[in-house]
Amino acid sequence: MTDVNPNITGTIAIALQPQDNGQYICQLSSSLSDSPRENIQCYGQTKEHAIAIALEQLADEYRRIAEERQNIAWDTVERAGSGEPITKHYHIILHYERIAEEESKFDAMHNTIMGNTVVENANITVIEIDPDILIEPLTRSWD
Repeated sequence: MTDVNPNITGTIAIALQPQDNGQYICQLSSSLSDSPRENIQCYGQTKEHAIAIALEQLADEYRRIAEERQNIAWDTVERAGSGEPITKHYHIILHYERIAEEESKFDAMHNTIMGNTVVENANITVIEIDPDILIEPLTRSWD
């Protein structure tokens, strides 16, 4: 698994700039020592939408870095001395986005779920984790 890097220091600042059209630009500025880039700038329909898009772009970059640093071959199976495969724990993050033109929010969600393209076209990150790590997978209730 990836070793923890105690030398990562810095901050991430969020700035929102309202636009004349009522939309927003969110700018994330990072001073983290391992930051993939210093600034991310995203448009959004609302403040929250702009922030969500910018944070997702930052998260996507760090997911990629975390996975790459582990340098694990996809099909490698470690075996115990007895020859039995060693089961490992993985955090799997699936990210899929699309722009939908539908009659309702329900139709947009339903038509997205019905197509297998969600899994087929998603960015899937697989990160090996310690079995005792306190990660609660993000789940979505459809209430």
